[in-house]
Amino acid sequence: MSVVTKSIVNADAEARYLSPGELDRIKGFVSSGERRLRIAQTLTESRERIVKQAGDQLFQKRPDVVSPGGNAYGEQMTATCLRDLDYYLRLITYGVVSGDVTPIEEIGLVGVKEMYNSLGTPIPGVAEGVRGLKNAASALLSGEDAAEAGYYFDYVIGAMQ
Repeated sequence: MSVVTKSIVNADAEARYLSPGELDRIKGFVSSGERRLRIAQTLTESRERIVKQAGDQLFQKRPDVVSPGGNAYGEQMTATCLRDLDYYLRLITYGVVSGDVTPIEEIGLVGVKEMYNSLGTPIPGVAEGVRGLKNAASALLSGEDAAEAGYYFDYVIGAMQ
């Protein structure tokens, strides 16, 4: 939920006008909008490159994943792994645009541990893949933009630990 929506919901629940502090937070959110959209656009336009680099990093660090018996062994399973990384990158763009982790949490992280555990997928491997996404994405962004996006990558990684 964006800072705008949160502020309005909270104020309305208390039947009051927005406070000066809430208005300042909304002003900051609006003024950072162009930067957040720029980050999301870069991630979106570079998604294939980011996902490929993240997959390469993951498979190099965790060769067990692509070895016989690994969760990404074989062409089809490797494609499934990369599809999942693309999914997390997309969720991260939602967080960046909204300036909040709520879309990430509600759309993609509720029940993720249970799902991967039931599939026998090693969660540390998925988290390592998201770290690879962060590394690849950060290389395409300015320092300030990488720090902004990094928060959302770190949120996903933390949720998997």
